[in-house]
Amino acid sequence: MGPARGTRGTRGTRRRTPHRVAVLALDGLIPFEFGIPQRIFGRARDATGARLYEVVTCAVRGPGRVRTDADYAIHVEHGPEGLGTADTVIIPASYEMGPVYEEGVLTPELEAALVWIRPGTRMVSICTGSYVLAAAGLLDGRAATTHWADADHFQRLFPDIKVDPNVLFIDGGDVLSSAGVAAGIDLCLHLVRRDHGAAVANDVARRTVVPPHRDGGQAQYIERPLPEPRLASTARARAWALEHLGEPIQLRDLAARESLSVRTFTRRFREEVGASPGQWLTAQRIERARHLLETSPSSMDDIAHQSGFGTAQSLRQHFHASVGVTPTAYRRTFRAGVAG
Repeated sequence: MGPARGTRGTRGTRRRTPHRVAVLALDGLIPFEFGIPQRIFGRARDATGARLYEVVTCAVRGPGRVRTDADYAIHVEHGPEGLGTADTVIIPASYEMGPVYEEGVLTPELEAALVWIRPGTRMVSICTGSYVLAAAGLLDGRAATTHWADADHFQRLFPDIKVDPNVLFIDGGDVLSSAGVAAGIDLCLHLVRRDHGAAVANDVARRTVVPPHRDGGQAQYIERPLPEPRLASTARARAWALEHLGEPIQLRDLAARESLSVRTFTRRFREEVGASPGQWLTAQRIERARHLLETSPSSMDDIAHQSGFGTAQSLRQHFHASVGVTPTAYRRTFRAGVAG
């Protein structure tokens, strides 16, 4: 869908009608995410200074009070019928989605509100607002994302959706979803860029004091602790490996720690951990590197050595493949002020 609904004349001139964005306010909404669409779309202007978007807020039950997860409520001026006037509908996260989150089904009230939306309207979710799109069937057979902490639950609840927990957003054309919280800013800037080009989006980003485009995805923010096995036949080998991550470790070394053949050790390791020894070892070295990048002023060569990658180039290759950004970019994000 194009960025404008049409034009209308004023004394012989023609001007663009702003693209209307409707934000659906659900009880339990999170004010930070709820405010993103107004902040991004509300700042977009053309070369003459004219507004490119009109942002309206709609409540499920009609105009009135909507609860937030903070110690205040908001008053919403429009009811669900406002959704029927929108070119884009945005659904931010809420902590009170009830059966939508727990069972993957819409409440009758929410279902009735969504009926107002016209066919062809662009649908967008921020964070766990994706549960509403999924429960409405709008993501069936599509790729989607949500907050990384909810990705596994989201996938179990909606097995027909291809969930990618590592990206900041997914553009499915007429249906788009963003990852957690601030990733809504990335998605809204992307829509402005898609509708009106990089210059307009960059201007909005400058006014909002955010980068116009962030490197990588939300993979760099995901904490990935691996569960420690209990009474497992490869536990001693793993404990030894964690103490010697900076050294070359061969599969035969790990198997010898358990007095097993390489073949038997590999089979048992997969059964207990769900990954091959090589995959597990690389993941542990990535975690060691992440910790050092966040807490240590060491050089990239030193971090590569301490985490077992040997060289800075090898560290960069493995780190980027796993986390989605370079070690230098990761350090810049999580340990400001330390040179890479």
